[in-house]
Amino acid sequence: CLKNPRMYFVYFTAAPLCLLVFSETCRYPLGMTGGQIQDEDISASSQWSESTAARFGRLDFDTGDGDGAWCPDIMSEPGGFKEYLQVDLRSLHFITLVGTQGRHADGMGNEFAQRYRIKYSRDGGSWMGWHDRMGNQVVEGNKNTYDVVLKDLEPPIVARFVRFMPVTDPSSIVCMRVELYGCEWLDGLVSYSIPDGHQMIYRGLDVFFNDSVYDGATAQRLTKGLGQLTDGAWGLDDFLHSHVPGAWPGYDYVGWSNKTFPKGYVEVVFDFDHIRNFTSMKVHCSNMFSRGVRLFRQATCFFRSESEWEPDPMTFRPSAEPLSQSGRFVTVPLGDRTASSIKCRFHFGDQWLLFSEVAFQSGKTIRALPFTTREDPTHKVDDSNTKILIGCLVAIIAILLTVIVIILWRQVWQKMLEKASRRWLDDELTARLAAQTQAFSFLRSSQSSEDGSGSGSISTYERIYPACADYQEPSRLIRKLPEFAECSGTSSRAGVGSDGAPHYAEADIISLQESSDSGSITAVNMNLFAGSDLTLREFPKEKLTFKEKLGEGQFGEVHLCEAEDMQDFLGEDTSTEGSSESPLLVAVKMLREDANKNARNDFLKEIRIMSRLRDPNIVRLLAVCVDTDPLCMITEYMENGDLNQFLCSLRLKTLTGGEADQQEGSDEVRYSVKLLGMAVQVVSGMKYLSSLNFVHRDLATRNCLVGKNDTIKIADFGMSRNLYRGDYFRIQGRAVLPIRWMSWESILLGKFTMASDVWAFGVTLWEILTLCKEQPYSQLSDEQVIENTGEFFRNQGKQVYLPKPQCCPDRIYVNLMLSCWRRNAKERPSFQEIHAQLTETR
Repeated sequence: CLKNPRMYFVYFTAAPLCLLVFSETCRYPLGMTGGQIQDEDISASSQWSESTAARFGRLDFDTGDGDGAWCPDIMSEPGGFKEYLQVDLRSLHFITLVGTQGRHADGMGNEFAQRYRIKYSRDGGSWMGWHDRMGNQVVEGNKNTYDVVLKDLEPPIVARFVRFMPVTDPSSIVCMRVELYGCEWLDGLVSYSIPDGHQMIYRGLDVFFNDSVYDGATAQRLTKGLGQLTDGAWGLDDFLHSHVPGAWPGYDYVGWSNKTFPKGYVEVVFDFDHIRNFTSMKVHCSNMFSRGVRLFRQATCFFRSESEWEPDPMTFRPSAEPLSQSGRFVTVPLGDRTASSIKCRFHFGDQWLLFSEVAFQSGKTIRALPFTTREDPTHKVDDSNTKILIGCLVAIIAILLTVIVIILWRQVWQKMLEKASRRWLDDELTARLAAQTQAFSFLRSSQSSEDGSGSGSISTYERIYPACADYQEPSRLIRKLPEFAECSGTSSRAGVGSDGAPHYAEADIISLQESSDSGSITAVNMNLFAGSDLTLREFPKEKLTFKEKLGEGQFGEVHLCEAEDMQDFLGEDTSTEGSSESPLLVAVKMLREDANKNARNDFLKEIRIMSRLRDPNIVRLLAVCVDTDPLCMITEYMENGDLNQFLCSLRLKTLTGGEADQQEGSDEVRYSVKLLGMAVQVVSGMKYLSSLNFVHRDLATRNCLVGKNDTIKIADFGMSRNLYRGDYFRIQGRAVLPIRWMSWESILLGKFTMASDVWAFGVTLWEILTLCKEQPYSQLSDEQVIENTGEFFRNQGKQVYLPKPQCCPDRIYVNLMLSCWRRNAKERPSFQEIHAQLTETR
């Protein structure tokens, strides 16, 4: 864990235990949406009307009254920054993420903040303006009234009061709904005071060790603020490099030269929120002694509880210096001393002293009341009231237990009835899968020769579940979609956390919808793998170094890691990215230890399935770690990220002249050929999956990864990333669906088949040829997209198709894209046919 730079310390006061927590997991909603933050803790500089008061400025929250957002009384003026929405969190919090939204007003609102600034305070008196690590103060906000826009605060802030200040140009009316994400700041540190950092000249290179994110006074000595020593990120072993792209050398460290300190030490003062009992202090230091940087040779700490510093300090000298030049944490014992401020003097061990992070282990000090043997005559216990209270509590508990038993009993009976009513469907489904296994080789020819009325007709795309009694037309589906999904047996593995936090459910690369609960049956022939059970070897977890979190879901997380000796572990005949002399970058999908039994079984099933997939255009499972918890699967990591972001960067190069200009005819042809080459790789991977009767269910550019030489492989990490939250439509908090990529029968009937994957490929091809410049059907809202699927169902010629991309040849759009979106699933081309057509076109 100490090798991971994106972590910070949280100390529990009940026991002398230091707990390391990933900073990415400190992203819980703090109560604007959920209502934990009370109305009286939300205030504003002004309000447009009573219906747009501050209390209505809650993200994604509708109380039924008001106009659905906070709106200031007057127009926001450029450079004025007078209007603000303020949230009081009641205590200090570590805030890592903010979310904003425009005005709702039952769909009639059209006001939102395109840009805004953030101010914060820890005491309500001194206010600081937030800026990112590059000094930018303005945050890009919303582009419409309904989408939620989440912005990471880099660096994060420690605050109790937070103000959102809309910025507009030109003057206009703005409205906002907001949410804060983070966790409680248990460290207790409210400010530290240090000398300003120095500049090093190393081989002609300027290296700056100033505290660039400090939020206090910065005149010579930095006072009354927090900065890089408490931002949750510590420096790399080589201080010339940084975690932040484009940062200057030395950015991660605050450091000083001994030439300006005649006494031979640097003095740092730490102030806390209240008196605490301190056990130890951890200081992350650089130790590159080859460049004149070493750990401190002695630390002397003074303590202050009231107004004067106590005369007897604690002195600590680190043990024998290790030979390694890597950065490290040094633990300084503080002897359970009680104080509200600590002053430490760190003595130089060489020419330079560099710190990147400081954290404290402490417990709250509870002052004892004066002891007396005399009873307080005013303190009387009312025995009768106490008995009544206890009786009421017992009655409430008994009622709750009765209700729970009734609910559980009804669920048991409901499952039994469902099982009995669907027994004939299970028999029919078993017969169909068996027949499909025998007829797989001649399925296409039999479909073309049969008219569908005979008993010998076999169709992968037949409706498995009949429509129920309260089936409704798609035009009425928007209000009834959750009920309709229950009726047709449709469910989605993708979910949203119950607390509404921005951690999203993960989607597997291959979906095995075998259980009767899923409602959408994927044609999976497990006999295809009979006799070829491939067992993956166990990879030592200690050889994995966690670098960055890529995403998280309801039961697991995906991390970017370095795997030592992975090439030797896999064998010389295995082709993977990277060299055998350096650690290999891999993606590690980790199941949380608190996951339930079903999640563990699904995780092991996914490992069993992925271990059998071998294709150049499918992300490969390299190894597993299943001997001990947490369970892990190790897959390839593609260095150029996902295809969506890769195409966006390609589009930016095009606009600046870095690539071919699409406005010229010959260059346009060459450019479209390059993009079609990417599409060929995607369809090649899907052709392989379809040959095994696997259905992906979430094919899109966000789920395709790009490696060296523009190699593209199909994966499944898009849904677990916060970046693509807007691509998924939430159904009343129960499930999220990529509706803009889904076929009409998947949305309305819950049918996921090879044909629905072909539909999604048509949308993915459209993304590729437009360089992902906009979301599919960007002119339509989510509800309108669902209405459009109803037009496909009615087939009256009113359905809306995606337009032809600018650089797309006519034959590709007409003969391929539109054929992927045919209403009749049987008339859509197979992936084998698409691959042949694209290869011929190139």
